[in-house]
Amino acid sequence: MTGDSTNVLAPFHTAEHILSAVMQRDFGSGRSLETHLGVKKSKCDYFVRRPLDEDDLRKIEAAVNAEIARDLAVTSFVVSRDEAEGRYDMGKVPPGVEAIRIVKIGDLDTMPCIGPHVGHTRQIGRFVVRSATMKGANVVRIRYALTDEGA
Repeated sequence: MTGDSTNVLAPFHTAEHILSAVMQRDFGSGRSLETHLGVKKSKCDYFVRRPLDEDDLRKIEAAVNAEIARDLAVTSFVVSRDEAEGRYDMGKVPPGVEAIRIVKIGDLDTMPCIGPHVGHTRQIGRFVVRSATMKGANVVRIRYALTDEGA
């Protein structure tokens, strides 16, 4: 099953998965704590061990765009809750949901998700970090946008 590229938020949702995977891999942040997706601007909050500086933000932007450029396939499948428990991060899955949709982005990210996604990462466009602010000592809010130009 491929992603739903007809939904206007699909590129932003897939970009959020990639950003979260990069934050987890490069900064040990784990998944986003809070997310808001919008066509003009999206934002995600992450746990960080230290405040991020401009160099960190440039590295994040470059890493996300490098993953987008890999043109990874975005697929999904459904598993039972029993199959998903212990295999996937179930932190945002409501209790009582028994059929769990898993979204897989190439070899980069595999997470439960109900949101719309593109079919391949190159459909996202270019990821641009607009700003980042610290919300307390260990939480950063990253605001991002997508442009039509390729990654």
